[in-house]
Amino acid sequence: MKDVKEEKKADEKKAPKSEQTRTLILETAMRLFEERGYDKTTMRAIAQEAGVSVGNAYYYFDSKASLITGFYDRMSHEHATVTRERLEGVEDFGERLETAVMAWVDCAEPYHQFAAQFFSTAADPESPLSPFSDESHPARAEAVQIFRDVLQGSQVGPKLDAELRALLPDLLWLHLMGVVLYWVFDRSEGTERTRAFVRKCTPMVARAVRLSRFKVVRPLVRDAVDLMQEFVVPKVRSGVAK
Repeated sequence: MKDVKEEKKADEKKAPKSEQTRTLILETAMRLFEERGYDKTTMRAIAQEAGVSVGNAYYYFDSKASLITGFYDRMSHEHATVTRERLEGVEDFGERLETAVMAWVDCAEPYHQFAAQFFSTAADPESPLSPFSDESHPARAEAVQIFRDVLQGSQVGPKLDAELRALLPDLLWLHLMGVVLYWVFDRSEGTERTRAFVRKCTPMVARAVRLSRFKVVRPLVRDAVDLMQEFVVPKVRSGVAK
């Protein structure tokens, strides 16, 4: 965790002034959301705390919801960077999957208390804060790409049914969303129960993926693929139920 934080600070110092201002506003908003709650925090208060004009704050973020979208984008980029570094030299699919999910838990740790503040709003399917919304699509797409890389860099990927291989990154992202939900309500020290949950459930997911290669379960795999294509994947990829 220390390495992740130090690398993030170093990157922020190297960023252009405009990006530094954007980061300052975003981090100030995250702090105020945690301290005061999302609903009670205004853009004016965020601007005042950040030491910028209200107009400047709106220049970078046109609403409070766009601040959360910016947070999603930042988290996804950080998650992708950390995961990529940790996956170097790792080929076992189960280990790669656990590495990617645990990297998210590490990157999200500083924002744990804040996450609980806006969960009720984010859980609304009509809210732009929903992880399934159109506004969240860029961050969601980057997160799905992480799991595409997890699969492609493993020894399992090339052996899977072609359609399942194409759908699997989206389904693994849904697995991450299950972990995120558990994490939001986890009050253990250092979210250790979430980490234990990841260590327990990820091997089960990896085992199910490996078993899908065998002919005896191929009819079940085909039914699952059809189900996911009709009901789940369109929602993940577009943010809009078809």
